Amino acid sequence: MTPTATLMLERSAQHFVDGQYLPGNGARVAIIDPATEAEIGSYAEAIEAEMEQAIALANQAQKGWWALSALERADALHRVADRLGELSAQVGECLTREMGKPYREAEWEAGASASAFRYYAELARQEHGRVAGPAIAGQLHMTIKEPLGTVVSIVPYNFPVLLFGWQAAASLAAGNAIIVKPSELTSLTLLLVMQAFDHLPAGLVQCLTGGANVGRHLVAHPHTHAVAFTGSVPAGQAVAQSAALRFKPVLIEASGNDPFIVMPSSPVEIVARGAAFAAFLNCGQVCTSAERFYVHEDVYDRFVSALAAEARKLRIGNGLECVDIGPMASARERARVENIVARAVEQGARIVCGGKRPADREQGWFFEPTVLEVSHAMDIMHGECFGPLAPVCKVRSLDEAIALANDSEFGLGANIYTENLAEAMRAVNEIESGIVWVNTPLNDNDCVPFGGRKMTGQGRELGIEGLEQFRRSKMVMIAPQAIDDPEWFPYPDDEAFPATQQ
Repeated sequence: MTPTATLMLERSAQHFVDGQYLPGNGARVAIIDPATEAEIGSYAEAIEAEMEQAIALANQAQKGWWALSALERADALHRVADRLGELSAQVGECLTREMGKPYREAEWEAGASASAFRYYAELARQEHGRVAGPAIAGQLHMTIKEPLGTVVSIVPYNFPVLLFGWQAAASLAAGNAIIVKPSELTSLTLLLVMQAFDHLPAGLVQCLTGGANVGRHLVAHPHTHAVAFTGSVPAGQAVAQSAALRFKPVLIEASGNDPFIVMPSSPVEIVARGAAFAAFLNCGQVCTSAERFYVHEDVYDRFVSALAAEARKLRIGNGLECVDIGPMASARERARVENIVARAVEQGARIVCGGKRPADREQGWFFEPTVLEVSHAMDIMHGECFGPLAPVCKVRSLDEAIALANDSEFGLGANIYTENLAEAMRAVNEIESGIVWVNTPLNDNDCVPFGGRKMTGQGRELGIEGLEQFRRSKMVMIAPQAIDDPEWFPYPDDEAFPATQQ
């Protein structure tokens, strides 16, 4: 057993509250390694008393955090980034054991999260409001930015370290406290991440594990002040409805169904490699996965053949081995993907490669990277697959590709491969999504906002927009001295309603 595996057992059924790991008092639930189906630990269902304690501590710690100077907060957040770098190997191994992704992908998350902390540490230090031209001569009129209070972060299993890092970095930089409720599948990973915050005021960053009931309590509580949620559409709608009762700001990223357009001007072999990455990264369990391929008829056959060849090359196995693709995160997720494929075949789809469990893997929730030839009308093109599936549809023109790309309830990301500038500009301007990648799929930038449209959700992470998500604006007007104002009482008689004037 590795040191990390031992630590996972030690952290099992604990919460991180008031700057320390404490045993949970609620029911324990087993955590299963999706590659081996072995029990590797457990999480505890947080009970109401534990949640009440954490919320009270968070609100107390937030006041002290906001009382610090912006430079002191920035220095502390840079130290968080340092600690995340130091913990990346340990956290990466834990994440691979909990949800299955290849170690390379899992270890990367802590470093990417650290980058967000460095960005927001400096952004919040230099961006604190603005001074306006005064409406009254001699006065100072300005807008200052203040924290919301205590933020509730509910993060999914697919990128728990990265997504929590984005939210925590912006929240803390803005002056808030934060309580994270991780996915039941990656609870231990977030508990290990809490080590990166051990130098911050106790209670400022806390982790409570559990299921939907824990999330509901934290969201609805009168003393939490904002919510950042990533998950399904129904759960996101429930979060928004609950938060709306108290007018809490919400950041919701619910689902994606991202199109990937391929035009004849693009180099097919390179595009096929990019497409394989966009479709099969993290076994397709990515909100911005390419899930609908619209390929121009002039290159369609070559692309399908090349993409299938790339899919067949991918090594499938335990994420702690030398592999490209790990298992699905749970047996339920694999069964869901199998049902999607079965339905597509029933509707007339042709499986080019994959479409089944690997023959050489008796244990674990593995599923082969799958390329299918489909039509746009099939169900597989109209919901979030969230698995290693690449359904490919032939189109006759860019007009048709854009129209089909927009024929979706979701609008998170979109990809187009073209070396025709006019086509690229049309895609950027006409595709209904929050993100458009031209010849560079699935990349992020701390400085640029991430988020979607339509049923994907609301709000933005990253960029200045991500910081604003966790701040409120206050109007301030300062007169240099107290003097009479001509607007005060009594009003002049000659300004009264004309009929009353003598």
